Amino acid sequence: MSNSAGSSSRAQEAFQEELVASFTDETLHLIILPTEQCNFRCTYCYEDFAIGQMDPTTVQGIKRLLDRRLDGLQRLSISWFGGEPLLGRGVVEDVSTHITEAAAARPGLRYEADMTTNGYLLDLPTTEKLAALGIRAYQISLDGPEAVHDTTRVRVNGSGTFQRVWNNLLSIRASRVPVRVTLRIHLAPATLSCMPDFLVQVRDTFLDDERFSVSLRPVERMGGPNDESIDIISGSARAKIIEDLEEVLGARPSTSREPKSMDVCYAARPNSFVIRSNGNIAKCTVALNDPANSIGHLLPDGTLRIDNEHLMPWVRGWARRDRNSVRCPYVGMPRSAPQLLQIGPGPRPRVDARSNPSADPVLRGRGQSEVAAGRLMR
Repeated sequence: MSNSAGSSSRAQEAFQEELVASFTDETLHLIILPTEQCNFRCTYCYEDFAIGQMDPTTVQGIKRLLDRRLDGLQRLSISWFGGEPLLGRGVVEDVSTHITEAAAARPGLRYEADMTTNGYLLDLPTTEKLAALGIRAYQISLDGPEAVHDTTRVRVNGSGTFQRVWNNLLSIRASRVPVRVTLRIHLAPATLSCMPDFLVQVRDTFLDDERFSVSLRPVERMGGPNDESIDIISGSARAKIIEDLEEVLGARPSTSREPKSMDVCYAARPNSFVIRSNGNIAKCTVALNDPANSIGHLLPDGTLRIDNEHLMPWVRGWARRDRNSVRCPYVGMPRSAPQLLQIGPGPRPRVDARSNPSADPVLRGRGQSEVAAGRLMR
């Protein structure tokens, strides 16, 4: 077999594996926004902070959804997002306590939780409390050394944030709390000159601890009010810049991923939903203000009322075997869909979706569905 034929075969196998993983009823991924308010005003942020803390009715709906769904799950993944999720810490702890108590009675359930936070409120006692509730992975952004970070990642009142975030990270580093922390370090043309020295500081401070890792990410124009004034690194220069900076970190230089580790966006997965703080259901945490991203609403009894016409464009890549649409369904997303999503009630027919994804009953029907316990039903 030629190398190209072997690569094609591996790519097809990877696609099929991801298709099955994305459509299985045994996995559920919820991205929960306990509040859409934030204590930061980052210069490149795309959110408008128009919605406040999650109300008790929505919290109750999440609990009921989980109660109705847990017995059929093998894996439950919860991602806390915002706004700044720790401004809604009460909601986080309430829902997480409900999950951990339910999971304790289900030894076959794999439960994992993570949080994207700015780190300002993530002191050690908070980290320890949340770790006991299963939240053991964090993504925290840094924009460079203090003088740089404090010009782009500022509080609502304009004051700096670096020292508090850095001190919280040092406290976690000095502890034995069982968490993983990904330091997302943003790159922009104006900050590249200071990055090597800063990354040496990060490396020497944190990276001898296996709980810490670094992800280098160029700043993007994401639809925020300051987009026109944001300078970004050109696409053609990114790979070399990141490779050089990874060498500073002592990390393995970036290489092309093997096909078996195919990139799949959570928004392309039918078993992944965003629950906003007002109970609206979305697919993507970036396009929060796009009407196409509003696919339904969570009811107090735990039912997800889904608009199939809005849902189908997000999952179109599977039937088309379009890897680009699976990698990021928002890019190039059609604004009308001739084929709408519907999973019928009761046991699903045994269909070999791996060989013929369009034959799967998930890819038929139209209109609005009620999702009881996370399954679409007429």
